[in-house]
Amino acid sequence: MDAQMKKGVLEMCILYKLKDEELYGYELMKSIRQVFPDVYEGSIYTILRRLNATGHTQITQKKSLNGPARKYYGITPTGLEYLDQMLAEWREIINSVSALGIKI
Repeated sequence: MDAQMKKGVLEMCILYKLKDEELYGYELMKSIRQVFPDVYEGSIYTILRRLNATGHTQITQKKSLNGPARKYYGITPTGLEYLDQMLAEWREIINSVSALGIKI
């Protein structure tokens, strides 16, 4: 998959995973890598930093029973709006490709 396309898809998937619950970075990274095994751990954390810098996510420090506090990522209202926009665009792409007769 093209790197730019994958970056956008990963961003959408990360926000989607965060829409219902806060997750800590490693937990999120493991779930994404189950579907995208060729994605590097660093790529996911880079996306998380960018989403946080743009206000689409927020970080909460929570204590851990097994070591230092963990950073939990949660989606913000702005992030939910952004996710809705991305999902609408994704549906539009799928519909356009399907309209060409390409079976997905």
